[in-house]
Amino acid sequence: MDPKGEELAAVLAEIRQRVRARHPNGTVSGGIQIPDLTPLLHARDAAEGKVASIGSVNPRPPGLLNSTIQRLKRLVARALDWHIREQVEFNRAMVACVQSTIEALNDNNRAMAALSGRIEQLREESHDLRNQAQQMVDVRTHWSQWRVDWEQKLAANEIHFLKSIAEMQSAFQHRVTLMDANYREQVKQHHGNFEVAMVRQSEEIHKRFWADLDRIRTDYESVIHAELRLARQKASLARTTDPAAGHAASNVPAEFVNIDWLKFAEKFRGSEEAVRQRQQMYADRFRAHAPVLDIGCGRGEMLEVFQQAGIAARGIDLNDDSIALCRSKGLDVEKADMFTYLSSLADSSLGGVVCCQVVEHLPPERLPEMIRLLHEKLRAGALVAIETPNPECLAIFATHFYIDPTHRHPIPPALMSFYLEEAGFGRIEVERLYPAVEAMPSLAELPEAFRKDFFGSLDYAVFATRLP
Repeated sequence: MDPKGEELAAVLAEIRQRVRARHPNGTVSGGIQIPDLTPLLHARDAAEGKVASIGSVNPRPPGLLNSTIQRLKRLVARALDWHIREQVEFNRAMVACVQSTIEALNDNNRAMAALSGRIEQLREESHDLRNQAQQMVDVRTHWSQWRVDWEQKLAANEIHFLKSIAEMQSAFQHRVTLMDANYREQVKQHHGNFEVAMVRQSEEIHKRFWADLDRIRTDYESVIHAELRLARQKASLARTTDPAAGHAASNVPAEFVNIDWLKFAEKFRGSEEAVRQRQQMYADRFRAHAPVLDIGCGRGEMLEVFQQAGIAARGIDLNDDSIALCRSKGLDVEKADMFTYLSSLADSSLGGVVCCQVVEHLPPERLPEMIRLLHEKLRAGALVAIETPNPECLAIFATHFYIDPTHRHPIPPALMSFYLEEAGFGRIEVERLYPAVEAMPSLAELPEAFRKDFFGSLDYAVFATRLP
């Protein structure tokens, strides 16, 4: 065969295949016949040929006559062009419509071919699903049979397991009961032995402690009493040789000179810490009234309160033991009679005076004299505070006032306020201190109004300001 012929046959086969792909023909899945568009294509081609020949002249053999006839035909065709233009446009539109119809039918054939392929694919998938469903039915059948056997075996195993657990729990509970009883018995025995040992040890420790405490207390009291006795002997010797000192101590009766007043204060007034706690209120009152004089400073609790608050203060007292104790604390104190000491001060030299538990020791006629001296020695605006037992509280006469043998008589708050007002003090304020019910809880059984009127506060303090 000629090679060029083979090549031409191959090109024609390829063109035919492309045309068939573009214009499918024949049948699709299910034996459905696809319309054949070849006649329509031939008709379209013939129509396009006719449309293309409109306005042309048929060819003739050459010659003068033919040329003349051809020219005449062209003139006639050109002259009739306006008349046949619409027909030409219509023919061309119809050809375009046929072309569009062919394209639509080709698209329809292609869609049907694609749909046929998809339907075939779905048929294969449905066949697979049908096989799987059949397998699932078989599995379900086998599962139902296996489940019955499995439930029977599970019930038997569960019963056997629960029986074993119950037996083990019973054995464990019995063993726990035995161990608990044994443990409780051992703990009880050990606890009893421990309590016996603790009691025995505690008794021994208490015996040794109290024995040591009694011995230490005896030694301590012996040393203290010996030192105080020696100090009082020295003070008595000094008083016999110093008339001025004897005059200063004239306010204390001779029969009470040798009493241990420090021990007396510790026993009946309270510890120094307790007294300082009660006297903290004076620091707030006298913060702007320095220097302050503490008349009858005793063990120095008030001076310590002022020292901690940064308030300049000094004290006077007649008791040698108190003076020695205050000086051992580094406090500014002096042994002096209050009247003598106040008389020696310059007028208006004091910013404040505090006198706690002193005026009840004075003769009645000397209290106004002391208040007049305070007025002279205090500057204008200075503050004075006088604290003394409160005779409005009947409880002090049964328990507190007459414990101190040097007390002369109580001074009512109204009388103390009157003396201060007469001497030239103003802004007088009475503050009642230390409710009696705290020291004697049995007073709480009395009616409240009666208790307040007759068993109120054990002490009171009068605060007054020196008027200009």
